[in-house]
Amino acid sequence: MGSRTVVADVADELARRVATGEYRPGELMPSVRQVADEFGMNRATAQLTLGRLESYGFVEARRGKGFTIRDVREEGGMDVYRHLFRFSVTAPDVAAEMFTDIVEVERGIVLEALLGYTEAEKVLDPAELAAAVDELEAMARQSVPDHVRIIDAEIALVRKLLGVLGMSMQRAVLNSVADMVVEVPEAIAAYFAVAPDLHVLVWRALLAVWDAESAPTEAQLALFEDLFALYHEKVIARFDELVGATPVESAAATA
Repeated sequence: MGSRTVVADVADELARRVATGEYRPGELMPSVRQVADEFGMNRATAQLTLGRLESYGFVEARRGKGFTIRDVREEGGMDVYRHLFRFSVTAPDVAAEMFTDIVEVERGIVLEALLGYTEAEKVLDPAELAAAVDELEAMARQSVPDHVRIIDAEIALVRKLLGVLGMSMQRAVLNSVADMVVEVPEAIAAYFAVAPDLHVLVWRALLAVWDAESAPTEAQLALFEDLFALYHEKVIARFDELVGATPVESAAATA
């Protein structure tokens, strides 16, 4: 096993301890010597390991003190949050809370893009959009659908809409959200709490609306928003099930 693999594995284990609260914000990380002793490595490799943890944004070096654990939830940006979510999966309730936040952000951005484009002047080539949905359908109908590829294809479609709507900040956040999801197998599986074919049907329905002469009614838009919210509720419930999180209803009932 090469030193790079050892560094990555040990750094990930230490990051998991930070993410799950085993190591608390403001505390000192184990010293280079302690890390070396615990994991059976030399001190140079232990130093590299703690440096990798610093690159995750989980700790900061303090001259003469070692590495202090950061309050990553309070101070971290999107990239730190991505690492935090990935390492939180072994703490189901923590991961479930984070995933709910991720889904709410994603849902808001995607819904804004879909409804925004519905109400805006249609500047994208309908044939190009239809071809993208055809490709999505071909992926969805494979005997073993590649869920990551399908997510990537859907995100690419939403990015096109955000681009023409001039929503560059939302596009950047969506890219970060997509990175968080595809790194966690349980999160990928949760987004397919409904069959891949149903993802395609939503895009087909949107294409029909965008090609229509008349705009959808308020009732139709409200129905779409309700169905979109219901889908994301299923996504969150499926993730909770996959990681073994405590259902909110059960927790409330026993309070």
